Amino acid sequence: MHTPMRIVLAPNAFKGSMSAMQAALAMEQGVRAAFPAAEVCKVPVADGGDGLTEVLIDALGGEAHSVTVSGPLGEPVRATLCNVPSRGLAAVEMASASGLALLAPERREPTRTSTFGTGELIRAALDLDVHHIVVGIGGSATNDGGVGMAAALGVRFLDADGATVPPIGGALTQIRRIDTTKLDPRLRGVRFEVICDVDNPLVGPRGAAAVYGPQKGASPDQVAALDSGLVNLADRIAEGLGLEVRDLPGAGAAGGLGAGLHAFLGAELRRGVDLVLDLVGLDAKLEGADLVITAEGQIDFQTAFGKAPAGVAERAKARGIPCLAIAGGIGEGIAELHPIGIDAVFSLCPGPVALEQAMTSGPALLSAATQQVVRCFFSGRDSWDAARSGRG
Repeated sequence: MHTPMRIVLAPNAFKGSMSAMQAALAMEQGVRAAFPAAEVCKVPVADGGDGLTEVLIDALGGEAHSVTVSGPLGEPVRATLCNVPSRGLAAVEMASASGLALLAPERREPTRTSTFGTGELIRAALDLDVHHIVVGIGGSATNDGGVGMAAALGVRFLDADGATVPPIGGALTQIRRIDTTKLDPRLRGVRFEVICDVDNPLVGPRGAAAVYGPQKGASPDQVAALDSGLVNLADRIAEGLGLEVRDLPGAGAAGGLGAGLHAFLGAELRRGVDLVLDLVGLDAKLEGADLVITAEGQIDFQTAFGKAPAGVAERAKARGIPCLAIAGGIGEGIAELHPIGIDAVFSLCPGPVALEQAMTSGPALLSAATQQVVRCFFSGRDSWDAARSGRG
């Protein structure tokens, strides 16, 4: 008996258009239109940025747990974490509490924003009696080195007079002492893993302020001031906690939240896509696959640096499975992706399309593009005649 073709669909979210699961469902429609008899396995993925919580809820059978926390500028926002009771696991997405998308462009001010709400979200996870917390730290609006997060969990940052320093990026230079005696005791029994897609150090030319400050609204003078604040924070952490975070790879992620999570919660920093793909069980789902299709809003040479499609492709290549990608926008340097396992990249759009229209029509465009990708792939295989015979 002919074995059905097995196609694994592993898209990331298309920001502002589709969640990863919505993208996978749209792609499945495209596969069915081209190849009704195919066995389809949907594995929505993420790399630690926006969409992590939703992906893990879908993939792990988790429960959405919503709480009200402080937004980047202190205003109340509703944030959702993923609770997986069967695993004692919670996943927290800092973007939902302290993310850039929560602020209109004219309100972006990294000297005033704080990760306090992310700390409150972690505290809500502790209330669920979990022993493993995963924190995705992409898409931040902050540059506070994680002091806001730590303050929400009981850490006090004191100035030269012993007064409490506000947990914001613009006040980091005032910190002279760190008091961890009131840190939430429940943290001691919890394993923390931080997922991010950058390896930037905390400070310097490749640090949090210099590289990411401008996109968060920082002027050149503010970038310099924020970097000085992070240098001071690193010195105080070394002095008070005995930890060196200045050059830790990933410490500069999310405005230094990577450093803060490592220093104050003992978190391990991991490449985001690796941890997510482990959690969703991609390796097992690739067994017996004939084709893998991944997708993301933008694919270019930067995709190779820890983005979800690259992680999917690397694992497919290790098993000798072809991997094709669909992108809303195709940038420069995609030839650099072929050696890591993305065999070809296809455009989501059939022709020139306004960005707003492409985002609004995302599912339909993705479904149509997937159909053509599948037709193209199987047209050169002996199985194509069998596939065509399966159409109604």
